[in-house]
Amino acid sequence: MIMGSNDSAERRCYFDWAATAVPDASLFDAAIPYGNPSSPHMEGRAARDALENARERCAAVLRVPPETLYFTSGGTESNCIPLYSFAARQGGGRIIASAGEHSSVAENLQTLERMGRPTGRIPIDFNGRVTPESLSKTLEKHGDTRFAAIMAVNNEIGAVNDMAALRDVLRRKSGPPVHFHCDAVQAAGKIALDLGGWDIDSASISAHKLGGPRGIGLLYLRLPLEVLYSGGGQEKNIRPGTENVSGALALAQCLENHGLPEKIDAELADARRRWKRLLGAFMGMDRCRLIPAGREPGDRGFSPYIVQAAFKDIPGEVMTRALDDLGFAVSTGSACSSASPERPVLAAMGVSDSLSLEGIRISQGWTTTDEEIDLLLAAITEVLSFL
Repeated sequence: MIMGSNDSAERRCYFDWAATAVPDASLFDAAIPYGNPSSPHMEGRAARDALENARERCAAVLRVPPETLYFTSGGTESNCIPLYSFAARQGGGRIIASAGEHSSVAENLQTLERMGRPTGRIPIDFNGRVTPESLSKTLEKHGDTRFAAIMAVNNEIGAVNDMAALRDVLRRKSGPPVHFHCDAVQAAGKIALDLGGWDIDSASISAHKLGGPRGIGLLYLRLPLEVLYSGGGQEKNIRPGTENVSGALALAQCLENHGLPEKIDAELADARRRWKRLLGAFMGMDRCRLIPAGREPGDRGFSPYIVQAAFKDIPGEVMTRALDDLGFAVSTGSACSSASPERPVLAAMGVSDSLSLEGIRISQGWTTTDEEIDLLLAAITEVLSFL
């Protein structure tokens, strides 16, 4: 529950956690060393110690060596660093990505195409997932593939990809190895995240999806890359620029709050229970259609933090405005692509244009309550009564 910013302190319910989580105010209570971590004096050394402490804490939660983690400005940069660094290699081969990727991958793949780099798309099925079969066929079609980007959890519909099965397909490919990159932004702190066990080469994480501040994220690199750009040599030359120490400490706390297995299991159980309540009610509404249509309330192939639903004869933008007027924050899809009416992920799933235009994304988080679910259902029912 959040309060409106106007003087009447309007009661509002927040259901756009996939865009950004409700910030955890406790993260900003501690004193932060103010020195530059690259400076040799006492204040600089204190900042460096704090930064490395944050890195070690993140590594402990993610169960990877600290030296494989690099602090960045967020998920977009963590996706772009390996993408463009790999593209800069001479004779680096083809770069492919799933048709369900976030715009930070999808749009940059288009940029690489304009630059003349060979690329390709991995089809997704009607549930929004990459199957081992579709990945195998794509690799057969593009035998020169050397980089594959596949997200763990889709940010628009919540589809969960079987990363271990996809890894097996990539590792069986003959010839030079394929760099396996994973956008883990919607997975971290939400589902079991196993960077080491998945045997992926790189991954992206963003703090503000976990209740942390904007402007800080993580890039996991199993092995160092020769990056496209340089600067002051920070983060072992992988991400040059003065480090965000306060953000790094906040991200470490976020991962400890929500990324440990016992925390994930407890919050996941509550999220599934609330989503079963919501999806069950949606399935009983004549004008509501879930996207994808076959999604069941207890389907473990979807994150219980995200659902896409369409309401017949009501454009998604109209529904979001109507719910906003009633005190509910939802979206039509990714906030990063909100300026465009196009829904490429839904189109890749085979969803019709008319149904796509009616879709809205509802996403919950750790502070969502049963009462808010009921209030949302009542508000949707009210909108359906006059639209």
